[in-house]
Formats: sequence, C-alpha cells, structure tokens
Amino acid sequence: MAVVTLFTPAGGIGYQGKRANAAPDGRRIFQQCTGCHNAETRDKKVGPSLKGLFKRHELLNGTPVSERSVRLRITAGGDGMPSYERTLSAKELDQLIEYLRTL
Repeated sequence: MAVVTLFTPAGGIGYQGKRANAAPDGRRIFQQCTGCHNAETRDKKVGPSLKGLFKRHELLNGTPVSERSVRLRITAGGDGMPSYERTLSAKELDQLIEYLRTL
C-alpha cells in the first residue's frame, strides 16, 4: 500500500489516501479479537494485550515488532493463536493493522 506523507505549514505531518479511514474499520474488525486480546488495558486475556503494540520493541516470541511481523502473526497464527489468512481479506488485514497502530 502506498502512503503519501505531506508536511503541513504548521510543521505537522498529514496522511492522505486510504490509510486515514482504515482505523475505524479496523476497530470493527478487531471486535472478533476481543475474546482473546485487550485493547484498552495491558491485562492479559487468553492472548496478550495489544495496547501499545507498535510501541513495543518485540512480540512475546522475541520477534521485533514491525508491520511485517504483526501481519505475519495474524495471517499465520502460532503459539496458540489461530491463522486468519483465510478469514480476513487483504483490505481487512490492512485496516486491522492500522487500528492496532492507534492502540
């Protein structure tokens, strides 16, 4: 997915394109994850809390946190997490990743 980053006159960064609208849809998609994962607290459920996921240095398995590693964990599963490769479309996966970035 291509993202265009623009610098605004005030010195902030603005995002343009599909990414800006992905987080609300990602929140809706994340609802199927809430049985195992918290988003509001750091409390563990069945799986780890995902609050602050992209601010962490590594996943529980020691893999550095990156969009690629999170995407792989969601699609492939592992360590008790099921695979969502056949459940989520590419667009839904993008939207979910963008929501996880907001946590």
